[in-house]
Amino acid sequence: MSALPEKPIPPADDDCCGGGACNPCVWDNYYAELQQWRIAQAKANEAQANNTNGEAGS
Repeated sequence: MSALPEKPIPPADDDCCGGGACNPCVWDNYYAELQQWRIAQAKANEAQANNTNGEAGS
């Protein structure tokens, strides 16, 4: 089984200019990475639950 990615770290306050004109903003990148991390977590939890359920019947 592959290792899960580490949870993304939010940008520091001074990483964002606050101007609203950046495309993408550092926050856009963070939220995209966070979404991918959450998907990976959900898949890992589902796989673990499936493995646990499969072992109970053995």
